[in-house]
Amino acid sequence: MTIFERVKEISDLRKISLQALAEKSNMGINSIYGWKTKKPSIEKISAVADILNVSTDYLLGRTDEMNLSTTDSQKEVDIKDALEHDIMLAFDGKPISEKYKRIILELLSEEDD
Repeated sequence: MTIFERVKEISDLRKISLQALAEKSNMGINSIYGWKTKKPSIEKISAVADILNVSTDYLLGRTDEMNLSTTDSQKEVDIKDALEHDIMLAFDGKPISEKYKRIILELLSEEDD
């Protein structure tokens, strides 16, 4: 399986288009489609891996484990900060919709009062 096929597969699983993934990764809207014929830089692979929450080794086909256990993947994440900065959040393997992100932010804000 090529890197493009792996990215396409996991982005379909996460319900994020390749165009949206490219934009979130600070690339041109159709950049990832170019990976069908060109090898992307490690910086671009790393950015996409971060957005998809998979390891670069998974995208490169070096492992079939999407997430390798590292201290970075086990660090605490401030959910309010993640929601406000548009970090991809998922529950049960599916992305959290914008509607539910707003609801969660409202609930968190009520706790501050």
